[in-house]
Amino acid sequence: MPNWNDITEQVQAAIDQPFELIDKRPVGGGSINEAWVIGNGRKQYFLKLHSAYRVDMFIAEAAGLNEIAHSHSVRVPVPICYGISGNNSFIVMEYLELGHGDSAAALGRQLAQMHRTRAREYGWSRDNTIGSTPQINTWSTDWIGFFGERRLGYQLGLPGARGYGRRLQDDGERLIAHLPAFFTDYQPQPSLLHGDLWGGNYATDSSGAPVIFDPAVYYGDREADIAMTELFGGFGSRFYDAYNEAWPLDAGYVVRKTLYNLYHVLNHLNLFGGGYGGQAQSMVSRLLGELR
Repeated sequence: MPNWNDITEQVQAAIDQPFELIDKRPVGGGSINEAWVIGNGRKQYFLKLHSAYRVDMFIAEAAGLNEIAHSHSVRVPVPICYGISGNNSFIVMEYLELGHGDSAAALGRQLAQMHRTRAREYGWSRDNTIGSTPQINTWSTDWIGFFGERRLGYQLGLPGARGYGRRLQDDGERLIAHLPAFFTDYQPQPSLLHGDLWGGNYATDSSGAPVIFDPAVYYGDREADIAMTELFGGFGSRFYDAYNEAWPLDAGYVVRKTLYNLYHVLNHLNLFGGGYGGQAQSMVSRLLGELR
C-alpha cells in the first residue's frame, strides 16, 4: 500500500489548501490499476495505484487528459497530481458522480469536435501506454509508415504475438508492406484521438453529459477512434448518427476499421493471450483478401 500521508501532502500542494484524509475506499478500476475514492468529508478524489516503476504511465495519462480538456470538446476528469509513494505510483484526479442517462448523441457531436483539433504531424509529444503496453508516439509526417511501424509492427514484435505462430508474423508483415493499398483515395489528417475508446472508457456524468477517461492520446486518423467504438460495442446508433451528421466518415472506413482494430486485438493478444490470436489471424487474412 502507499504511504497515505505522502498522497495527502501532494493533494494539498496541488489544490493549495488543507486536505485531511478521513475516508478511503477501494472501487472497481479495471484490469490494469488498483482504484480508490479518497475524501476529507467534503471533497472526494479518484485515485489509481500501480507499481512504482509505472509512474510514467500516470504522467502520460495526466498529460493526455489535459490534451483532451484543452480541446474544449468532451468532458474528462481533471488530473490533480501524480507521483510515487512507497512501492506505488499513483495519480489523483477529479472524482465524478456518474449517472445513467443517454448521452450517446452528445458524445458523437463532441467527439467530432475533438477530432477537429489537429497537429501538423502524426504522433504526440510523448510516448504513453495502451492498457499497460508501451505506445510509441514519435512524430511522423507519414501516417502509413507511422501506423505500420509504431502500431502494427510494434505489436507484432512483442512476445505474445511472436509466440502465436509464424503465420501471423508472415501475414502481418505482408499486410504492413501493402498498407498503401488501403489509402489510395484517402489522406487522413492528424486529429486528436482518445486512443482507447471502448465502452468501458465512456460514461455519463450526473448532469447527463458524456465523459471519457483512461486515454491513450495521440494525433492520428479519426477513423481509429470510431473503429474501436465498434470493436466491443456499447455505443449505439444515436452515437454514430450524430458523429456522421457532424463529420461524415469516408466510404473506405468500412474496410479500414478492421485494420485499425487489428492493433487493439494484437494488444489484447500480447496482454491476455487466449483466443485473441485466432481473432488477429482472421482479421489479417480478411484484410489481405481485400488486396486481391
